[in-house]
Amino acid sequence: MQITEQRYYTAEQYLELEEAAEYKSEYIDGQIIPMAGGTLNHNQIALNLSGELNFAFKKQNYHVCIADVRLWIPHKRIYTYPDVMIVAGEPEFFNNRQDIIMNPQVIIEVLSKSTKAYDREDKFEAYRTIPTFQEYLLIDQNRIHVEQFSKSGKKRWTLCEYDEEDVAIALSSVPFEIFLQDLYNKVKFEIVESQGEKPDVKGLV
Repeated sequence: MQITEQRYYTAEQYLELEEAAEYKSEYIDGQIIPMAGGTLNHNQIALNLSGELNFAFKKQNYHVCIADVRLWIPHKRIYTYPDVMIVAGEPEFFNNRQDIIMNPQVIIEVLSKSTKAYDREDKFEAYRTIPTFQEYLLIDQNRIHVEQFSKSGKKRWTLCEYDEEDVAIALSSVPFEIFLQDLYNKVKFEIVESQGEKPDVKGLV
């Protein structure tokens, strides 16, 4: 991610600029940072997951938000666009704006090479300041690998990892389970074989 200009913007200025912008940017304590473009794998995983969540919660009081909904983190002065969020009960809107929420219970990010370190460290630290935040999923788009962080107590989080040996992922804070083959449906991984062989492509269908 690259900062647009070395200058300070107020949160209000950011929102005004974002309304007219052709692409989405994050706001981090005065700085506006353009978001990296998504890949087909990234989009497919987010679509697979949000679709399964929406169907599972059809008759339950949970709301599924995708990347067009902005999250405001007041303790860190950050506006960001998580790939998928789950809200328990009714969304809490910032200043009655229907495109900005403040109370996600679960946040899911699909990792990219340029943002995975930020998603694991600084962004996770910021998310942990949200009182309603209980669970964090990091999904690798280049291999079958998912990290699940679940809040187990004050300042305590537990980690579970999933790979191709596992069958399904069950969330701990909401009643939802998804099979890995459904999460990675239509996702293709490029694998370069050793000893000079040509790249091969395999997918989970």
